[in-house]
Amino acid sequence: MEKTTHYIENEHLKIGVLETGAELCSILNKKSGREHIWQADANVWGSHAPILFPIIGMLKDGEYKFEGATYSLPKHGIIRHNDQIRLKERTEDQLVFELLYSEETLKMYPFKFAFRIYFILKDKQLEVKHHVTNLDDKPLYFSLGGHPAFNILYSENEKIEDYSLQFDQKLDLTTEILDKNGLLGEKEEVILKDEQNLQLRPDLFDKDALIFRSITSKKVELHSKTEGAILGLEFEDFKDLGIWAKPNAAFVCIEPWLGYTDLANSSKNFKEKAGNEVLNANDDFKASYQISIY
Repeated sequence: MEKTTHYIENEHLKIGVLETGAELCSILNKKSGREHIWQADANVWGSHAPILFPIIGMLKDGEYKFEGATYSLPKHGIIRHNDQIRLKERTEDQLVFELLYSEETLKMYPFKFAFRIYFILKDKQLEVKHHVTNLDDKPLYFSLGGHPAFNILYSENEKIEDYSLQFDQKLDLTTEILDKNGLLGEKEEVILKDEQNLQLRPDLFDKDALIFRSITSKKVELHSKTEGAILGLEFEDFKDLGIWAKPNAAFVCIEPWLGYTDLANSSKNFKEKAGNEVLNANDDFKASYQISIY
C-alpha cells in the first residue's frame, strides 16, 4: 500500500512528510534540484527521519516497569511507522500531525497524551517542532528525539571521507559504546579532543551510533570538501545528540535527543529511566530543531 505524502513548498524548498509516522521524507532544493533527505533504500536502511517517542533506542530486555506493571515498547517507541497519525492542519507553509492516546497505546505506554509535530517552512529553513500534552492526572515520563538522515556522496567520484560534521565550537567529545543489546555500558571512546570538525569515514559507525550526552554545542553543519557547508542543524532545545549511519552508507543521521537508549544497569523502573523528561498533569512540553539548507 502506498503511503500518503503531504507537501509544502516555497521558492527555495519543497518539503515532503509521510502521514505514516509523520516522517520527514524530502527536503528538495528547488534551485539545485538536490534531494537532502535519504530516500529510504530498504537494502541499506529503510527509513528517512523517524520520530523517537516516548523512548529512544532500546529498553533493557525490551521492557520497563511502571507502578507495578510491566510494559513493552518497540525500538524508538510508538510514533515511528504508526499509521494512526493524522494530518490535523495544513497551511501554505506548515503541516501539523497528531497522535492521540488510544486503547492500543495505553497497552504499551500507560499515559494519556496528545503528540503533535509541526513542520514549518520559512525561506531556506525547516523548523521541526514537537508538542507533547499530558492529558493524564499523573506525571508523564518520556524521551523525545529526531533521526533525520541526510544524503552525502552526490557525485560518483566522492568518498565518505570528503564529508565532515562541523560543530559551532571546539569540543571534547566522548561517546559511550553500545553493548550487543543496544544498551549503554561503561565503555567509552574519545571522538574529539578540543576540535570542532568530525571527519566522516567508512568505519566511524562500526560500533553503532556515536552518543553525546549533554553536548554543549547546539549547532552542527554538514560540510563537503568540494562545496563547503551544505546544511546546518540547530538544536537549542535538546540536551543530547546522536550521530549515526549504516557503515559505508551514503547518508549521515544528525539526531537531536532528549534522552537516550537504556543503560545496561537500568532498574527498568520508568520513573528512574536515565535521560527521561517529566511532564506534570495537564502541562505542555515543546522542543524544536531547525534544518537550514545553504
